[in-house]
Amino acid sequence: MSFDRGSKIAFLGMGLMGSRMAARLLQAGFEVAVWNRTASACDELVDIGAKALSLEDLGSYPVILTCLADDQAITAVFAQIESHLQAGQVIADFSSLSVAQTHLLAEQAARKQAIWIDSPVSGGTAGAEQGTLVIFAGGDAKTIEHLSLIYNVLSQRVTRMGSTGTGQATKICNQLIVAANSTLIAEAVALAGQAGVDTALLAPALAGGFADSKPFQILAPRMAAHSFEPLQWKVQTLSKDLNNAVQLAASHQLSIPVAELALQQLKAHQANGFAEKDLATVIEHVEKA
Repeated sequence: MSFDRGSKIAFLGMGLMGSRMAARLLQAGFEVAVWNRTASACDELVDIGAKALSLEDLGSYPVILTCLADDQAITAVFAQIESHLQAGQVIADFSSLSVAQTHLLAEQAARKQAIWIDSPVSGGTAGAEQGTLVIFAGGDAKTIEHLSLIYNVLSQRVTRMGSTGTGQATKICNQLIVAANSTLIAEAVALAGQAGVDTALLAPALAGGFADSKPFQILAPRMAAHSFEPLQWKVQTLSKDLNNAVQLAASHQLSIPVAELALQQLKAHQANGFAEKDLATVIEHVEKA
């Protein structure tokens, strides 16, 4: 089955990313029904043309998109929708999950003869708004190809990484680099400030060099100015992703000590009341330490 702009889409999870992705699909002409555990999160999407989804009607949607916070959230939501799934439905999951949980959910979906495609994304809220995300897909190759029109509205590139779970494994590697790098960026900004550097000049000065990256260009100016709004990445989200990386490495008997140290920093910062704050606030943890 291929999906075109006449296809009905059910989108579950209207958080920072899901709400923006659903809005893009609506703007592209898709018929989108939205659902969230906190129903009020759907109000803005309904105002611009989305339908409020009743889970009892989920079986009439050939494609289901999900974008939830973590393993616990997706497990709770799947328990609510499992009885409504129909044979042939495709679930494309944009959440960032552990590989183990992805395999489990794919197996549970298969029992209902539904197809699970892990489709985690990178690019942040800006990428979700602009349709410039990159998607790491894992699962059946033909199904991923059939989803291309939907993917193309949301992303600049989709890469099938292999069988079920490989999309999530790729995202975990991506987040390992982003999360660990964020702690180094905070240390660099703090050190530069102590050494008398005008830290506002760090991002333009290092642009194009070997130390440059998108996270550096986003985080360094915010850290230098101690400007943490609008919220772009939650500390708890990157901590969760980095924890998934450490657990995945342990399951393969691989030591990743740099990631482990970065995880300790993020967990400590999260425990100090910054779980829901922007990742750039890590600079405050470094400065206080």
